[in-house]
Amino acid sequence: MNLGRSFFSLYFLIVACFGALSWLLDEFWSMNVEQDVESYTGYKTVLIAINDRLENFPLDEWQEKVEFANQRYNLPIQLVSGDSVEKLLPDLEYVKDERVTVYYDDNDITLFHPIANQNKVLILGPVQSPTRPRDAALIRVISVLLLGVVIFFWVWPISKDLDKLAKSTKDFGYGDFKIKVDRADSVLVQPMMNTFNMMASRINNLIEAHKELTNAVSHELRTPLARSKFALQVLRGAKDDETREKYIDKISTDVEELESLVNELLVYAAFESEQPNINFTNSDVKLLVDFQVASFACNDIEIDFACEQDCVMAEYDAHFINRAFSNLLTNAVKYGNGKLQVSLLSDDQQCSLVVEDNGPGIDDDFKEIIFDAFSRYDKSRGKDTGGFGLGLAIVSKIMLWHNGSARVENSELGGAKFILSWPVDHRTG
Repeated sequence: MNLGRSFFSLYFLIVACFGALSWLLDEFWSMNVEQDVESYTGYKTVLIAINDRLENFPLDEWQEKVEFANQRYNLPIQLVSGDSVEKLLPDLEYVKDERVTVYYDDNDITLFHPIANQNKVLILGPVQSPTRPRDAALIRVISVLLLGVVIFFWVWPISKDLDKLAKSTKDFGYGDFKIKVDRADSVLVQPMMNTFNMMASRINNLIEAHKELTNAVSHELRTPLARSKFALQVLRGAKDDETREKYIDKISTDVEELESLVNELLVYAAFESEQPNINFTNSDVKLLVDFQVASFACNDIEIDFACEQDCVMAEYDAHFINRAFSNLLTNAVKYGNGKLQVSLLSDDQQCSLVVEDNGPGIDDDFKEIIFDAFSRYDKSRGKDTGGFGLGLAIVSKIMLWHNGSARVENSELGGAKFILSWPVDHRTG
């Protein structure tokens, strides 16, 4: 049974239960409440009023006054002796209070009012019952059914949307990770579909990223392995020590490259699998930047550090921000032409760390993927300069953990300008 059929089965069950419950309540009400004397207050009031009026006249005028009341109220009212009352309606049930007794059947009622100190009884009826429990019950049942029709047209779009969602979920389970659910007809189901689409997109991106990662790792491993294999073949046929040393050095270099790649992969995999514990502390970012700038400064590298504030307080994990900043400085030194500009900016909301170089810069197309794993700019940032394209991917992850961002722009120095931004208070990110 599909989801929509189950939904409508439940819907019809609920409507039927409401209808049956309404009918049963009316039956119970008709048996226990409907025949209460207080339900006939209008008729009862007429009898009491006539009784009070008769007491003001002699007994021989009572019949005349009752006939007058009969005509005035247009009701069947009569005055009889008390001895004849029990013989009038012996088979009917009755409800009795202090002054009025009500005899009733399914449709009619007759009210008896004995007159105090006289063997006389005022009788009103038979008259139609002022309440019609079965008709009222039928009306209520019809109302419930009409409400059910309204609910039907309300839940019909929901059912269709749930069917679409169920089908998409089934297709997703069978491996169609690019599946998307169309826009819902019901606003109640739309958030569920948005969540499903977001989940499906996220999982699909992860799968695609893993495929790209596998392909990239295969490519990165193939090149040094092929060089090592070639060097080993040459080494086997080498007849002089100089040639042997040369190719042994090449093999050693390739092994070091493989070791660096594995280490980078392990770090990236650790960052990709789950977010580590981020130890946010409120401290001076300027001290961290001063330390890193001093560590990278040397005779061949000119680094200018600009910060207008004496102290830049923000919440961050010193270890990870230090690593992200170090990666940017390493790239700027490696791909620049000896001149770097570091800037630290802060306001009440955000803290920004900027690293610029005077290298050849980055094309606009490559800026869109530069923070992806294994992305390298072949023209100016190729394999000959080292690196596997994981450093900036790690930077992007670190900024994501800080509810911040990493982006790249063109620098006035002519090269690349990398900007790291994160909230001063991580709880507002």
